[in-house]
Amino acid sequence: MIPQPFIYDLLNRVDIVDAIDRHVPLKKAGANFVACCPFHSEKTPSFTVSQTKQFYHCFGCGAHGNAISFLIEYGGLSFVEAVHDLAAYVGMQVPEQQTDTFSKQAASDDLSHYPVNDLGSNDPEISPQDLLSVLQVATRFYREQLKISEKAIAYLKKRGLFGKTAARFAIGYAPAGWQNLEAVFTDYKSERTRRILLQAGLVIINDEAKQYDRFRDRIMFPILNQKGQIIGFGGRVLEQGEPKYLNSPETILFEKGRELYNFFSARRAIREANCVIVVEGYMDVIALSQHGIDYVVAALGTATTSLHIQKLLRQTENIIFCFDGDKAGRKAAWRALENSLALLSDGKHLSFLFLPEGADPDSYVNQYGKESFEQKLKQAMPLSEFLFKELCAEASLQTSEGRAKLVSDAKPLLQQVAAPALSVMLVRRLGELSGISQGELEELLHIKRAPRMHKIKNAERKQPITPYRRLTRMLLYSPNYIAKLDKYLLVQCNENNEEVAALKALVDFLDTHPQLIASKSTHSILTYLQNSPYRALLEDIESETLEWGSAIDLEEEFLEVLEKLQQAQRNKRMTELHSKSLERLTDEEKRELQRLAMK
Repeated sequence: MIPQPFIYDLLNRVDIVDAIDRHVPLKKAGANFVACCPFHSEKTPSFTVSQTKQFYHCFGCGAHGNAISFLIEYGGLSFVEAVHDLAAYVGMQVPEQQTDTFSKQAASDDLSHYPVNDLGSNDPEISPQDLLSVLQVATRFYREQLKISEKAIAYLKKRGLFGKTAARFAIGYAPAGWQNLEAVFTDYKSERTRRILLQAGLVIINDEAKQYDRFRDRIMFPILNQKGQIIGFGGRVLEQGEPKYLNSPETILFEKGRELYNFFSARRAIREANCVIVVEGYMDVIALSQHGIDYVVAALGTATTSLHIQKLLRQTENIIFCFDGDKAGRKAAWRALENSLALLSDGKHLSFLFLPEGADPDSYVNQYGKESFEQKLKQAMPLSEFLFKELCAEASLQTSEGRAKLVSDAKPLLQQVAAPALSVMLVRRLGELSGISQGELEELLHIKRAPRMHKIKNAERKQPITPYRRLTRMLLYSPNYIAKLDKYLLVQCNENNEEVAALKALVDFLDTHPQLIASKSTHSILTYLQNSPYRALLEDIESETLEWGSAIDLEEEFLEVLEKLQQAQRNKRMTELHSKSLERLTDEEKRELQRLAMK
């Protein structure tokens, strides 16, 4: 586990503008920086970054966070990966383990913290860097072996690969034999090296404690993470044999459901083309790239997951799944469709291209060339068309029962679609196929349309901002004002609403963590409140400070808010006293009423 003090120190040293600008170009706009939001489709910039308080907020989709959460959301990194990325960027060394002393201190501090996916192994003596190092050594070994293997070279030439292409993808060859890696790991059989190689997925240790190489007599394809580090391999047999492809096992570095082959190298091409092609195999990616089509990735021996799709949608508005036209290819396409429905937004386009039977992207582009393949891409079937084509294939639309089955099969799928316009059009198309009106379908499918956002926003703007919200905004922007706050004003407040509850929770937190106020931290106080039940409301309130210019007088704002809270308490107390008849008021209450009336 990464110590919390290190995380906060890291955020203090990182400039969020620089961290985000590496991935999304920002433009200066007054006191802040803006860009079109990378988390949803838009033409007018609503993504705003505060350099003063080190947070970002999108006024369109509500995305909100700091430099770490940006890398997690934008790059699909785990928490630990994001911390390591930022630390390397500013030249800090990440502590690998949290000491017992700090564990006790952290428990006593009771700070809300980020969910941590522990990148450290179960073996405290083995670090992620140990694993990355042996994978790098193995890659060099496999590449050297390819140069001297006539059989492997002949295989790649037969598949149409050029030497430059093989070098660009760092393709290698794992020779036949059981312990070839011993040639580069001289302590191959020592206890520590055995454990490292095992955890890296390079060797297997059987029930008899005998150790042997996992990859033997296979073409080797290194798999890179988003930082360009080798985290695993895919190995393909040269001749007939099973399994045809053998991937590295799941390790602390490598999760098949998160990683995509060639994603690191293809990101720039994907953004430039505003499109990504998802194929099934390593050779498909490499063959297309060799023909000048670089915006291609492949899943790693698993179905396309929602994490894959989420990662790709952050890079582009257009995803084309290009699978074989056989039963297995259509099944893979259907799984991709199911995993994408909840992630779709209007303006994002997913489509499906099925090549002629017996063809795959590799063989097709080698036979017909780049232009022919790109023409095929233009004929890709939109998600909506593929959806209903597959559903209708399972139901007879000539009968009432068949149309009822169509509606029943479509229901769980359409319920996942959150994109408003697409949802309406899918329901409308289902109505055309089933003969049921759109209104009746929405009732049958239990689809409730969200009210129009602009009406909500207009209504919200007309409501005056409460003093409780203004005070919360002040404390989020400048927590040191807690020292000047008369907390009795909040004790007296018995209003039961979320704004008051959030303010009281914030005040309690600041009271119990004075060290945060005394520190020179510049990042948002919400960094420490990731698990607060009021987090969404606090983020919304904090976003309002983005409109504050340098001319704002914080002291004047604070005093005005205090005056309004005091006036609210006076009015409340006067109402209580006026509710009693004059005869029932005590002498002290009469004097109190007189004092309140004079203020």
